[in-house]
Amino acid sequence: MGKRKVATKKENLFQGDLSELIVQALLEKMGVDVTVINLKKINHVYFDKFVVCTGTSKVHVQTLCDYVQEVTKREAGINPIFVEGVANGEWVLLDYFDIVVHIFQPEAREFYQIESLWNDAEITHL
Repeated sequence: MGKRKVATKKENLFQGDLSELIVQALLEKMGVDVTVINLKKINHVYFDKFVVCTGTSKVHVQTLCDYVQEVTKREAGINPIFVEGVANGEWVLLDYFDIVVHIFQPEAREFYQIESLWNDAEITHL
C-alpha cells in the first residue's frame, strides 16, 4: 500500500504576484497615485516591494486598508503579519513580509515623501 499524504495546513493555491493583487484592490477602491517601488536590486533591504497609495480622507484610507486585507485573504489566503495606523488613518502600514503597503492621506504622503527615500529603486507610477 502507498503512503498517504497528510495535509497539515491549507495549501496556498495563489500563484500570482501579490503586489499586483494589492494594486488591483487599491485601484478598485479608487486609491490615488498608486506606486510600486521595487527594492529587489537594492542591497541590505528586507523587503521586495513597497506599494504606496493615497486615500482622500481618514475613512478612505481605512476602507483601502480593509479592502486590501479582504482581497488578499480571499484570493491568496494571506493575511498581513502586521498592521499599523488604522485608528489614526493618516498613514496605514500593512506588512506582508516581502511586500509592505503604505496608505497615506495626502498631507502625510507629501510630508514623508517615501518615494524620494528610494530614488535608486525601480519606481512604477500607475
